[in-house]
Amino acid sequence: MLIARQKPNATQVCGFRAWRELGRFVKRGEKGILILAPMIGYCRPHKNEIKADEIHHEESSQALIGFRPVYVFDITQTDGKELPSFIQVKGDGGPYTEDLRAFIEANAIRLVYSESIAPAKGISEGGTITLLLGMQAAEEFATLVHEIGHEMLHRGERRTQTTRRVRETEAEAVAFCCLPRPWTSCFPAPQ
Repeated sequence: MLIARQKPNATQVCGFRAWRELGRFVKRGEKGILILAPMIGYCRPHKNEIKADEIHHEESSQALIGFRPVYVFDITQTDGKELPSFIQVKGDGGPYTEDLRAFIEANAIRLVYSESIAPAKGISEGGTITLLLGMQAAEEFATLVHEIGHEMLHRGERRTQTTRRVRETEAEAVAFCCLPRPWTSCFPAPQ
């Protein structure tokens, strides 16, 4: 909210040092965008919370201890090397797309297409995969693999035991591992 309020057209922000590490430099005279950054510190239990037998095993744990003001800069406020672009999926899923659809059907997962999920390319909602309408064949194929990963790994109780970041990483790992190989080696054959 702080970024949107100070620079509504900001798209990619980093701190001064982070831009330098990326080979970009903040332009002279640019004003930073103030944000609140979390401060992580070590917390020790209070002495009255420690039992006598635990005194020697006292451990510190990391915890959020507050926030501090820091400045970030939008990419439009910098010059330097071009940032690497996101990888675009190219090619065609060919017969594997139909194999995926058969796999989905065999596992009682519903597949629907919608424009209303944009800008997301796909959504997995416990038994239903929704894909963005109008994607190119290769993009649809890669998104379908990602969403199948969610359906197979994150349906049920395990979903509440993991963070969103972990779930997204796992689904991307499924897509990464399965895209270059035949589907039969990645998923059990439909029965």
